[in-house]
Amino acid sequence: MKKLLGAFVALVALGVFSTFIVVQARHLGFNQGYAPDQPVAFSHKKHAGDLKIDCQYCHFGADKGRHAGVPPTQLCLNCHDKVLTNSPEIKKIQKAVDSGENIQWLKVNHYPDFAYFNHSQHVNVAGVSCQKCHGEVEKMDIYKQQEKLSMGWCINCHRDNGIATPDDHDEMIKSYKDTAEGYPSGANLRKSFRAGTDCSKCHY
Repeated sequence: MKKLLGAFVALVALGVFSTFIVVQARHLGFNQGYAPDQPVAFSHKKHAGDLKIDCQYCHFGADKGRHAGVPPTQLCLNCHDKVLTNSPEIKKIQKAVDSGENIQWLKVNHYPDFAYFNHSQHVNVAGVSCQKCHGEVEKMDIYKQQEKLSMGWCINCHRDNGIATPDDHDEMIKSYKDTAEGYPSGANLRKSFRAGTDCSKCHY
């Protein structure tokens, strides 16, 4: 009886340990919660929250292409050549501008290199708010990656919002081939955007 009980306990322990390993392994490569120390202490809460500066004032590329863009160092001095000029953090910015170097901000949000993502498509066509993916940035002193940004997370969002593979799937594939860049534009862009669960949408 003791041997049977011991074997049962060992089996349960093995099951719990295996489950733990699988759960941890599934999180490899995800950077949810990542909040690196930046070269200049910048508060999104102060700028986007208290001062209500529009996200796209700094992240100027969000409605224009794939990347939202990191603000050029000179942009900070549009305000800070007169505001808090004696702050040690502002002096770092001024020193960088004077030397002709940009502040080397550390990338926070990561997704795999083999996955295609276009900010402008989400901002312009779908009207997705920054907070949908990036969290309540206006409440963050130190910005961190809010979501997993995993394939499953993206697909679930597309499904929840009705952006599924359309009935005219074959026509959508043809629309890719009909454009010089291999990426749809105009009416084809609007049509293909509906194909948010098709593999070739993000992996092509």
